[in-house]
Parts: sequence; structure tokens; C-alpha cells
Amino acid sequence: MQKYVVKEGDTIHKVAHLYQVRAIDILVNNHQLQNEHQYIYPGEQIIIPEGLNSSIKKDSPYECNREYGPSDLEEDLTFLRKYYSSLVTVQKIGHSVMGKPIYAFVIGNGKKEVFYSGGWHSNEWMTSKFLMIFLKQLVQHYQSNLPFFHYQVSKIFEDVKLYIVPMVNPDGVELVQQGIYEEHPFFHSVLNINKGARRFEHWSSNIRGVDLNHQWPAGWDIEAKESPQVPWPRHYSGRAPLTEPEVKAVYYLTKKHNFAYVLAFHSQGQVIYWGYRNLEPTKSKEMVEALSLVSSYEPIRTADSDGGYKDWFIQETGRPGFTVEVGVGTNPLPFTAFSEIWANNSLLALEGLIL
Repeated sequence: MQKYVVKEGDTIHKVAHLYQVRAIDILVNNHQLQNEHQYIYPGEQIIIPEGLNSSIKKDSPYECNREYGPSDLEEDLTFLRKYYSSLVTVQKIGHSVMGKPIYAFVIGNGKKEVFYSGGWHSNEWMTSKFLMIFLKQLVQHYQSNLPFFHYQVSKIFEDVKLYIVPMVNPDGVELVQQGIYEEHPFFHSVLNINKGARRFEHWSSNIRGVDLNHQWPAGWDIEAKESPQVPWPRHYSGRAPLTEPEVKAVYYLTKKHNFAYVLAFHSQGQVIYWGYRNLEPTKSKEMVEALSLVSSYEPIRTADSDGGYKDWFIQETGRPGFTVEVGVGTNPLPFTAFSEIWANNSLLALEGLIL
């Protein structure tokens, strides 16, 4: 037996993976833990059993056995910088409310710039995992000059430069996965927003209780009138558009570049929204049909809402924008949902490069 001191971002599943034991083995040896979804907080000590790792099978990149959060993103960033620095560049485009970096990964040499984003909502972290698995597979096929399924990646990136921001809302993602604790700088305000409740699976806002996909100046006032009027676990549009640092980071990235079109990944619904107030170009319909054919996701013209990033992009630029709603169920989606997400979105993300 050995003792482990919990760190920021840890969960029972992450600790189990670190030591190659099962979550249930940790529960058996730590009677204070009631179930595998119980939060563990920084500074807590956990007893780790020994001698069980022979029963743990090797990870598949297309399955999910633990949460994906900011610390995991940092690990992937280190991996990409170590092995693929000639193919992928990393830009720090801003910081969250709590000072966590917001990263953009850039791959390709083409003139056509395309933008993918995910992790907008706290309990939709599986979109961040999907985008990072996709990126790692992309660079591996790019480096080896092999087709990724039937897509010739090296040829595509002669014409395309892809920007990926996998986790727009790192503070919120970590809140959903680890909960709140007294040493947390937003302990009191988060509990006040959450009416004293200590579970956060329903939380989709940033750490200040602002919905980052209700923050955009495209019908913002309409959406704000129909949404909570104070900070809330979801749907609060803020006191004005573009107030939150996470939104400003994406805003300035978008203004700086000439994106031909954008794909924003959310969950859930297995649909693709492609229009906004009839402002989208006519080619958007043909493009979404191509995405639908390779994903089986249903194209829907409008989500009957305002204030979203895709809405603003269409209104601002007159170019195509798409919101891809992965998975189906209740957020956060269960680990078992990831295989479906990968199966239905890997080709969609590849097709998105050649629209």
C-alpha cells in the first residue's frame, strides 16, 4: 500500500489510471469514498493498493475510461511538443477567469484557414477529448504520410491550415470533474450560484456563472431577456456580450484570422446546426449535407436561439458556421458514449477540412 496526495484536477478514475488499478480497488481501500464519482479534493490522502496492475488492459484511444480536463490537455500539449513540434504549433490565445491558459493548436501550411473549437460548456468536456484524440491521430498520419481513413492528410494540409481550441472553458470543466472545496478561490460565489448544492454535473457555465455560448453579439439582448438575470449554472448571458475572458480569447483569434468556416463542437443531440436568421451563405446547405453523410448526424438549419459563437460568426463574416452536437443523453455523457462520438465524428472532422 502507498499513500497518494490528491492534486488539482484529480478524480478517482484519473488516480486509478495513474497507478494502473481499478476504481473499485481504490474504493475498497478507502472507506471514506462511497462511489467512483465522488469528488476528491486537493490535499486529501488516498491509499493506493499494490500488485493489481496486471489485470488492467492497455488503453484504446477510441475509448474513455476517465475524465478529460485541463491537466490532461497539458499532458497532451507536452506530448505534441516533444514528438510533433515540426507539424503542430501551440498558441496561448488567452486565459480563463482563474488564469488557466486557453490554447490553440495549429497544423497545416495552406492558405485556407479552418477553425474547430470545443469544451465551451463545463459538462461537455468529451468534445475536448474528441478534438485532442483527433489532433493526435491527425499528426501521426501526417508525419507518416499515410491516409487517415481514406483522407490524404499530407495533401490536404498543402491547402489548409487548421486551428483547434479544444477547451474554451477549463475552469468550468475542472469544476464539473472535481467539485468545489474551501481553498478554491471561487468557493463562496460558486456555492451561492449553485444554491449550496455540492454536485456540478448540471453546470455548463464558466466559473463566474456565465454561459460562454450565450455571450456573442448576435441577438444577445434577445437571448439575455429570456435567460436567467443573474449568474447561474447555465444559460446566463452575462451583463453584456463579450465580457468573459474565455470568450474574448476566441473573439480575438477569430478577428485576427480569415477563417473560411468554423465548426463548434457541443453535446448533445447528434445534430448539426448550420444557419442563423437566414444570414448563412447558400453553400452552407451543401456543406452540411456533406458533413451529415459522413456522420449520420441530422442537419438542422437553426437552433431557435441567439447569442452563440456560430451565430455571431455567420452574422459577422457572412461565411458558413456549424454547431456539431455530439452524443445523446444527459451531460456529462457517460464514458461509454465516447466510442459513438469517435465513430460518428472522426470522418466529420476530416470532411470538415475539405468542404
